[in-house]
Amino acid sequence: MPAKDQLTMPQSELVERWQHELKHHLKDGDEAEVRPDHAHPNGLRVTIRSAGRQQYEFDFDIRYLDSREIDIGLVDVERDDEHVNEGSFIIQQLIAEYRRHLHECAQALQAYTHA
Repeated sequence: MPAKDQLTMPQSELVERWQHELKHHLKDGDEAEVRPDHAHPNGLRVTIRSAGRQQYEFDFDIRYLDSREIDIGLVDVERDDEHVNEGSFIIQQLIAEYRRHLHECAQALQAYTHA
């Protein structure tokens, strides 16, 4: 028996399920795009565009550690195609909120990802 429970879902199906499910966890007006991480078959790239006049764009790197647990890395925060200082209070709050939504999405998809 393997020591660790591995994700076995094809990456293309994982992307589709995340794209469909994630919108149910975001605030109205927020938009998300889910893409495969071509360097990692158990990974995703997620871009979330925040609603409102600030229009920040957050890029996250998501990796499945096993069939249920994910690791979320923040890649970048931009506004009008310019890098934004991630240390501001507002940005930190948005990052925490989006990380929570990403974890909620992964939990909602456990029925499909758990072997």
